[in-house]
Amino acid sequence: QVQLVESGGGLVQAGGSLKLSCAASGRIFSIDAMGWYRQAPGKQRELVASITRDGNTNYEDSVKGRFTISRDNAKSLVYLQMNSLKPEDTAVYYCYTNLGLSTYWGQGAQVTVSS
Repeated sequence: QVQLVESGGGLVQAGGSLKLSCAASGRIFSIDAMGWYRQAPGKQRELVASITRDGNTNYEDSVKGRFTISRDNAKSLVYLQMNSLKPEDTAVYYCYTNLGLSTYWGQGAQVTVSS
């Protein structure tokens, strides 16, 4: 079992920045990849960014160059730095990780970008 607790998010104007954090607890020694999904109203949940324990990263095309995912393995934390935010980035952002055949999710953090 893994527990994920997110923090950060909020309301920001277009062009602004926000940083999300996710703290993992439980069977964290077995975790490899962690990352962030987001879900906008009326849309499917989509992968935003992921990072492996070794630091290999992957980004959804629309956030490349604007978002940066990072990880502190010693503290079991993963971050998502979001710069140059756009109204279309508005969504609930979910931290996730996979352990075996199970996927674990955080509670979600609302990010709202006003134009």
